[in-house]
Amino acid sequence: MSSNSPDIKTNITDEDQYAESLYNGLIASCSKHVKVKDIKLIRKAFDLAKESHKGVKRKSGEPYILHPVEVAKIVTSEIGLGAVSIACALLHDVVEDTEYTLEDIKHLFGEKIASIIDGLTKISDVFDKHSSLQAENFRKMLLTLSDDVRVILIKLADRLHNMRTLESMPTNKQLKIAGETIYLYAPLAHRLGLYAIKTELEDLSLKYRHPHVFDEIAHKIADNEKKRQQEINRFSLPIIEKLEKNNIEFDINGRPKSIFSIWNKMQVKNIPFEEVYDLMAIRIVFKPLNPETEKSQCWQIYSLITDIYTPKPDRIRDWISSPKANGYEALHTTVMGPNGKWVEVQIRSQRMDEIAERGFAAHWKYKGEKTNESELDKWIKKIREMLENPNSDALEFLDEFKMNLFSAEIMVFTQKGDLKTLPKYSTALDFAYEIHSEIGNKAIGAKVNHKLVPLNYILRSGDQIEVITSNKQKIQKEWLGHVKTAKAKTSITDAIKAETKDRIKKGKTILETKLKELKVHPNGRVFKKILPEFEVVSKDELYSKIGSGIIRLDNLKKILKKNTKNKIIRYWGLQISKSTSSSKPKKTEITPTHKQKFNYKDPLIIRDTSEEDNFSIEFAKCCNPIPGDVVMGYKNPDVEVVMIHKSKCPNAIKLMSSEGNFIVPVKWTSQKYLSSLAKLSLNGIDRVGVAADITTAISNELSVNIRKIFIETHDGIFEGEIELYVHNVNDLNNLIMNISKIKGVDSVKRIEEISK
Repeated sequence: MSSNSPDIKTNITDEDQYAESLYNGLIASCSKHVKVKDIKLIRKAFDLAKESHKGVKRKSGEPYILHPVEVAKIVTSEIGLGAVSIACALLHDVVEDTEYTLEDIKHLFGEKIASIIDGLTKISDVFDKHSSLQAENFRKMLLTLSDDVRVILIKLADRLHNMRTLESMPTNKQLKIAGETIYLYAPLAHRLGLYAIKTELEDLSLKYRHPHVFDEIAHKIADNEKKRQQEINRFSLPIIEKLEKNNIEFDINGRPKSIFSIWNKMQVKNIPFEEVYDLMAIRIVFKPLNPETEKSQCWQIYSLITDIYTPKPDRIRDWISSPKANGYEALHTTVMGPNGKWVEVQIRSQRMDEIAERGFAAHWKYKGEKTNESELDKWIKKIREMLENPNSDALEFLDEFKMNLFSAEIMVFTQKGDLKTLPKYSTALDFAYEIHSEIGNKAIGAKVNHKLVPLNYILRSGDQIEVITSNKQKIQKEWLGHVKTAKAKTSITDAIKAETKDRIKKGKTILETKLKELKVHPNGRVFKKILPEFEVVSKDELYSKIGSGIIRLDNLKKILKKNTKNKIIRYWGLQISKSTSSSKPKKTEITPTHKQKFNYKDPLIIRDTSEEDNFSIEFAKCCNPIPGDVVMGYKNPDVEVVMIHKSKCPNAIKLMSSEGNFIVPVKWTSQKYLSSLAKLSLNGIDRVGVAADITTAISNELSVNIRKIFIETHDGIFEGEIELYVHNVNDLNNLIMNISKIKGVDSVKRIEEISK
């Protein structure tokens, strides 16, 4: 719940009085963004919402009216939207949860508000149904991006308040909502430039997915608060004096790194909290002399700061010359502070700061001041093109959209000097599809900075690219592995599907013509003979292979005259009988050990396999969990198996997002007999005997057996990998600590994925 909410008493005797206090708080929070004449609209929407939800309680026990009012507060005070959006936020659950219809809303509030409410109502169950439907609903939600982006902004506000009050939900619901929040909502907030909301969504998601980790980092940040404030003051004082001397009007403040970003850096770099050096950043927000001097003043302030502190050459980020795709503009630099630690400094004008904090809402406000189409507008246009493609698969789109939300960006140039923004690690083929899908389909190579390169060449910022095409080029399935952008993947997939469709049509025509020559009618009996003979399982596969020339029909007459004998061919567990009998193919089934009804709410206890075979459990190969890891379970309702993932595994987060109703809380018991395979990577300075010391450390560790060890040395450095069996994560951590103490060992890390 937001900090500016009124105090909630356990027993509220006068619901109307309580609702009125909420309304007064809302009006106080939106005074900056609405005019006096708009208060009438907000009051009207509030009264309808209060009446509609009267007597209804939230899971936490408060009157339901609290939720729409808090969403409206976020919409106005944290995103900066006006009266229409406030009214829509107040009404966003009315059509969904009460007897009021969309026609009623249209009659009472007009076409525009009804349209936004319609968008919010259509997407209210995006994450409540089966994954394929969820993906399709998410596409529908995103379609509103270019119709009226306020639908998305209000939905983000709705999600933020739900996350702030998530403690009242059961554990399995918390995991589901937190998983989908980190998977899609936080990246979407980031892409729309809502940095404050994105950061809070990330932190709250971590709080419910890894509560112990969240609390531990929060306490360490609090413990360091006094020291950090002293460091900020010491660092800032010379800068303040310099800026004041140059008559620059500014605000300066130090902000701590978010809990999620600290945790993420600890995971990526495999380091403890104490080794995350950039725990703070300094932000300077200045008032420009006039709009035309913004850019030059940013560089002036940068110059003044680097007169005081030495900059790190590879850590300057110029987003004023080339803003991010979500509209973000700022100049970032990292300098060496007085205590020998690197400090990030962000330089922004007041306009840039408002866009950075309020995202698309502020972008809208300033849009009229710039004639050029912004990167955010271009991105929204791209999403619209992807969504309107009738051939794209919803689940594929969801994955591709997610992949492109958080991508770091590079700036590259066309042959004529036009600037294009692409995700980091994009290839020459991505660039070709960025220009036009037909250019991509016909691409055979490229020239980057006038040098010939292959299509899978990875581009860097500043590259100038010329695409080389040929009308004889054929699209290849392997291209999907050569591209990064959703646009390229969608175009390639659609082209492959179209090509397959053409092959099927061509093959069908060839077969029917051949059968007609033989005076044979293409019926079921004919296909029962043909399909097994050519070792295909469907008509479409047969047509496709005929159309591509893989299957020739020279001996078709001979095949049709054959008496088919019993013969079994297996395709992915499917038994197909090569027989003229009318019996249908039978699918091989696995009979589960237990058929009891599965309870998704109760924690699943993973016991030692020698004690009890309590349920069919599999450990995911993508993250290789071992006893002691923080894990979750996924129980597909159609299969009697629970798949165990580490909670931080990207696949686990995706499952929590897309199929949260099938997530199972999981607990370990002590493991006396069960051994789990773990893998370590290590490197360091080579010396005589280092390999022997490593194997001795492992053999001295209780209950640890080596499966495989590989160490290679070159140029005085050694690198290696070890696979071993351990009982739990504590054993593994102790072993890592012991190996890291060996002289010459620089780094020991656990590798998540193991090929078995």
